[in-house]
Amino acid sequence: MEVDWIKCENNNWCNFSTVNLNHEHFNDLKGVYIIWSGETVVRLGSGSIKDRIADHRNNSEITTYSKLKVTWAKINGNKMQGVEKYLSDILNPKIGERFPDRTPINVNFPWS
Repeated sequence: MEVDWIKCENNNWCNFSTVNLNHEHFNDLKGVYIIWSGETVVRLGSGSIKDRIADHRNNSEITTYSKLKVTWAKINGNKMQGVEKYLSDILNPKIGERFPDRTPINVNFPWS
């Protein structure tokens, strides 16, 4: 499945700490997200993008990494957990204790 991974200004990846979660873009936005530092995938997940990123900003396990970037893709609710499962299987994030027990749904990666 082809998804549209979001970038911020000037076609750059969004800064995890400063992306404006109050922007109307995030209203009712659900999907999957990836947080990374350099070549290390730190965390990924699914749900309300605004709420999940806001929660993760308060997680010292995540914020200990420097120069964090974030991207997300809008995914329909019935496919979200399958996409999350696929991404977690392939990207092996450093932080994350429970990933959905679902059939993986293949998607393109942000970096491809």
